[in-house]
Amino acid sequence: MDESLIYKIAAVGILVSILSQVLKHSGRDEQAFLVSLAGLILVLSWIVPYIYDLFRTIRDLFLIL
Repeated sequence: MDESLIYKIAAVGILVSILSQVLKHSGRDEQAFLVSLAGLILVLSWIVPYIYDLFRTIRDLFLIL
């Protein structure tokens, strides 16, 4: 895993939290929720391949034993 992925996730988290707070204070709670949901989906789409590789590695480890 690259450290650039960690920086990307942190940047998305900061951006989403700022946008969410601005939208909540302006009375647009639904849009704030959608921004948070979009940020979560974006980050999950980056992380899912790494989780898949982790499970595959664990499965291969136990198949060897």
